[in-house]
Amino acid sequence: MAPNLSDPDLPARILVVEDDAGMRTLILRALQGGGFRVRGVSSGEEMWAALDVAPVDLIILDVMLPGVSGIELCRALRNGQGAAHPNETAPAQVPIIMVSARAEERDRVTGLEIGADDYVPKPFGQRELLARVRAVLRRGSVGTSTEKVRRETLRFAGWTLDLRRRELTDPTGATVDISGAEHDLLTSFLDNPQRVIARDRLLELSRTRLGDVSDRSIDVLVSRLRRKLGHDADTLIRTVRGLGYIFVAEVERV
Repeated sequence: MAPNLSDPDLPARILVVEDDAGMRTLILRALQGGGFRVRGVSSGEEMWAALDVAPVDLIILDVMLPGVSGIELCRALRNGQGAAHPNETAPAQVPIIMVSARAEERDRVTGLEIGADDYVPKPFGQRELLARVRAVLRRGSVGTSTEKVRRETLRFAGWTLDLRRRELTDPTGATVDISGAEHDLLTSFLDNPQRVIARDRLLELSRTRLGDVSDRSIDVLVSRLRRKLGHDADTLIRTVRGLGYIFVAEVERV
């Protein structure tokens, strides 16, 4: 199992900031295959929004991004400039691995000098990426916060999802059996409450669990999850025609 900054029994949470959809999918698949919990975004703006929603244990940050570059985003994180985006989920010490197609020494030096923990030139192998991720997480495991352990239970509309035990309980306290794919899908919704999630994004998050990767497979998986949520399903997960899905309930981390 992958290491974790908050609890050795819980996979680390990794945010991938990469604008190339194909590369982002490859990185997400590699990390999911390595046992990590992952989310992917395509820009700095989406990165800040994701960090506002939930904490992460490591950020993989592409250098060449639209708008604000990965270098500037790394500098902002290290300088604590998340104050412009107030939250408690983007501490200045969060580990950062920068990736870039530019392998020149000056680029690597710049990335490391502004506070990146590692710099990986493209193209890279999946085994190398996983090894570097695990090494950075090990180095950053000193002085972890007990607050993250406390926040690994999610509550919504009377339901509870225990991420450590991968256990879902309904409002009566009864345990509801869910598959690995259903758990990952529900976690994706709970990490992005009250936001429309496009089908292609759900594909990125779920493709390592699904044999048939298509919009239809996502729709089937959502239908399966809805059945597990019973009578609450229609009020929790709504279809946004032509776009995707939205989880409408408020989510509390305790």
